[in-house]
Amino acid sequence: MSSPVSPAAPARSLNPARWSFGVQILLGLAVGVAAGFLARATGAAWLTTTLTQIGSIFVQLLKLAVPPLVFTAVLVSVAGLRHVTNAARLAGRTLLWFLGTSLIAVAVGITLGLVTNPGRGVDLSLTGVKAPEHKSGWTDFLTGIIPTNVVGAFTNGNVLQLVFLGLVFGIAALKLGDAAKPVLDLADSVLHLVQKALWWVIRLAPIGTAGLIGKAVASYGWNLLQPLATFAAAIYIGCFLVLAVVYPVLLRAVAGVNPLRFYAKAWPALELAFVSRSSIGTMPLTQRITIERLGVPREYGSFAVPFGATTKMDGCAAVYPAVAAIFVAQISGIDLGIRDYLLIAFVSVVGSAATAGLTGAIVMLTLTLSTLGLPLAAAGLLLAIDPILDMIRTATNVAGQMVVPVLVAKREGILDLEIFDGPAAPLTAAEPEPKPEPVAA
Repeated sequence: MSSPVSPAAPARSLNPARWSFGVQILLGLAVGVAAGFLARATGAAWLTTTLTQIGSIFVQLLKLAVPPLVFTAVLVSVAGLRHVTNAARLAGRTLLWFLGTSLIAVAVGITLGLVTNPGRGVDLSLTGVKAPEHKSGWTDFLTGIIPTNVVGAFTNGNVLQLVFLGLVFGIAALKLGDAAKPVLDLADSVLHLVQKALWWVIRLAPIGTAGLIGKAVASYGWNLLQPLATFAAAIYIGCFLVLAVVYPVLLRAVAGVNPLRFYAKAWPALELAFVSRSSIGTMPLTQRITIERLGVPREYGSFAVPFGATTKMDGCAAVYPAVAAIFVAQISGIDLGIRDYLLIAFVSVVGSAATAGLTGAIVMLTLTLSTLGLPLAAAGLLLAIDPILDMIRTATNVAGQMVVPVLVAKREGILDLEIFDGPAAPLTAAEPEPKPEPVAA
């Protein structure tokens, strides 16, 4: 997947009278919080309903693009590796960094869970609590990767199956060479069409932000967090440690770049991820920032970002299930041992693709609980505050999806430091980009 912007776009966007995309989202956030508190304080049901509808429409528009976006992005990005010298090495190192940073993130989650003891003293009965409808075990996860038919994968919106199909078709296109060019051209055109339409949706993010945040405040307020306050705080602290400590240390020590500059340029994608709760919905913006602002070569970034958007989930698949498993064990009166913590780490690293970039991490949570033999009904207790937790989890996911390509590109000597250290390219236009040229790695 490529980042559709032309060199002429920045010149049209330097008007100081224009508010940046990030500022617009912050304004939407402020308006949504104010409207939510107003609706809750006054009991204005019409305002709550309006905020809910606005947020729901925005999320539906993002989800509408998921099947064609995921399939074509994975297909085109894998096939596009033919333009990259030493593509196998780049792909392998990307995967290793995905696994390595996930291990660090899950270690943070386990440590935080042991330190905070989120379930100690929490008096929550599991009587009458239903397990989530969408639960998953290892058998379900493994068999669910391969679709029973191609059409069903698209109509059901099964992202994991779409990733599988994209990988298979992409590898097949690499093997076929020129014979696959018509199919690749069609997939590339569809990808650009979806990206263009999704970019229009992303431009509505300030309005969607107001609706999503406003609905959360109006519906939940802060009362919902009281019985689960320690657990919720542990998730936010854990994700914050990954964002503010783990990633900056890696950026400075491994890539030798300025972490503050990274976050200043990546901020719009993190904001959109926070409010939309969708890594895949944020993917076009994530990719544009990774390539145009952070200096990752287009040919490599077009592979790494879609790959990360469907498999790199440090928030949803590492920090969250680790703390949640400890929480569930404590409220259930079950003691976890070293073997259990190792299992949590294993599930987090191997099973992260189960989250597949969609809103929520219930599949990952139930996969972890079932592996440890913990009661799945306990996951039902966490569903009530899941939207609040999913915001910081998704922001952490997306940050990791940008950090790893920067690390790999810098280590391979292909990161454009002039772009990384230069002024941030504006994100206001989406035009077709030139055909990619081979990149030496």
